[in-house]
Amino acid sequence: MPTALFKFIDLFAGIGGMRIPFDEQSRRDTHSVGGQCVFSSEINKYARETYQANFGDELQGDITLIDPKDIPQHDLLLAGFPCQPFSQAGKKQGFADQRGQMFFYIAEILNYHRPQAVLLENVKAFRNHDKGRTLKIIISILQELNYSVSFKILAAKDFNLPQNRERIYIVAWQKTKNRSIVFNFPEGTGLNRKLGDILQDNVDEKYTISDRIWEGHQRRKIEHRNKGNGFGYSLVNEESDYTNTISARYYKDGSEILVEQKGKNPRRLTPRECARLQGFPENFKIVVSDCQAWRQFGNSVPVYVIRAIAKAMIPYIEPKNRVNNLQPIDLEKFIELKIKELYPENRSIERQLSFFEELSPLLQQFESKYNTKPGVGAQAPHG
Repeated sequence: MPTALFKFIDLFAGIGGMRIPFDEQSRRDTHSVGGQCVFSSEINKYARETYQANFGDELQGDITLIDPKDIPQHDLLLAGFPCQPFSQAGKKQGFADQRGQMFFYIAEILNYHRPQAVLLENVKAFRNHDKGRTLKIIISILQELNYSVSFKILAAKDFNLPQNRERIYIVAWQKTKNRSIVFNFPEGTGLNRKLGDILQDNVDEKYTISDRIWEGHQRRKIEHRNKGNGFGYSLVNEESDYTNTISARYYKDGSEILVEQKGKNPRRLTPRECARLQGFPENFKIVVSDCQAWRQFGNSVPVYVIRAIAKAMIPYIEPKNRVNNLQPIDLEKFIELKIKELYPENRSIERQLSFFEELSPLLQQFESKYNTKPGVGAQAPHG
């Protein structure tokens, strides 16, 4: 069996959409493989079922419970992590408030292992999330960890997937004395097919929406139109160039993508059509219920976009260039200082908290003396 060119880990792995292109045939010769996934983590049990059915790996669960030392050495880290604000930090316990930050655990792993390359994915709105400060903090952390960082918003429809799905991609490269990579994101290939190319024939009637749901969709569409906005269901057909973004809520009523049918109510996409819409291969196994499959594909990444990024990244991933002598940084201290810099409004909140903390003993004395709580029936003693 050919030796893998590099090793990678797959965090917040979902059903493996980010993994697929890095597992595929490499660019070097027809007999070599791409990368070898040496560790994967996903907390959702249904996503784990799908992942294991397709890759055969035993996934780890909650990343917050895993010590970075227990993760194998790797050259590349992949993660499509949740978007959370840093704005609560410093209001009470400083950096301790940020332990719920999923990116913190990515940073801890990077701090310990220092892989050559990092690929992160998130929703388009992440760029301006919390007035852009969330992205600034993450870029600052990566730079402090000696990475050069690039990011760009890419659309699935520009990579021959008939879906208007825009996502932000962040690529980081470990700098060395001999090289500092400025990553150029791939240019889109365009869209040369219609939605009909991914639709199935003879679809089961269970995917046709009921009269009640269809009437509700139409009523809400009219209400939104009367309010002057464009919200509501979206109808597509075989000749449509692309659909709206499929989301994890698609299982609820399918409103973002409904397929027209002659002489009857429109229908939802089937799970296999959702897989195609996201660029998953035909041999990808769907082993869960329709409801869970819709959630999974709605949460996943457009594989064609990841493949284009992978092709641009792989030539620069060289295990021999692995940096092993970098000292860990004090992540808590760095992030705490960065948060104070970007969130000056928290300082006034800290002062308010300090005032209430100083006031607390006096309130306790008051309650103890008069056996009541101020503001709740408290009465001054009679003279």
